[in-house]
Amino acid sequence: MLCYNVSLRNLSVQDMTKPTRAEREKILAMLPEDYMNPVQQDYFRRLIRHERQEVLDHIDQMKQQLQDNPETGDEGDIAIREEQLRLLFRQIDRESRLLPKYDAALMRLEKGEYGFCRDTGEPIGLQRLLLRSTAELSIEAKIKEEKVEIQYRKK
Repeated sequence: MLCYNVSLRNLSVQDMTKPTRAEREKILAMLPEDYMNPVQQDYFRRLIRHERQEVLDHIDQMKQQLQDNPETGDEGDIAIREEQLRLLFRQIDRESRLLPKYDAALMRLEKGEYGFCRDTGEPIGLQRLLLRSTAELSIEAKIKEEKVEIQYRKK
């Protein structure tokens, strides 16, 4: 799997701040022919960077939880702790898999490909991108992809 590592070291705090509700309303009010103009690109760049940083912060918190609680107590306490650790490892793994998706979305932004369906080249749409900033497929293309996956699973 291709993994883009977009450097975030030289970014100002403003580059990483979550876009405001007013900014969201502003981009939603834009005309369809303004799709992925510089204002919208900046909005999504900041949104993706903010979401990526939130994931990194949450991973750090979970890693701290792994180190915080020693294995002491009776067998029941130890069993509970082992189950908590297992769940933490799964969650860390799941969230770690999001990071390359954020990096790829930032790379698509830099290339001018962000917001357009990987399969059809059609606009993905602001509403979908606001719900899933890393989306690469339009809703129609995603439904088609999922139908194909279901067909392969049945075989």
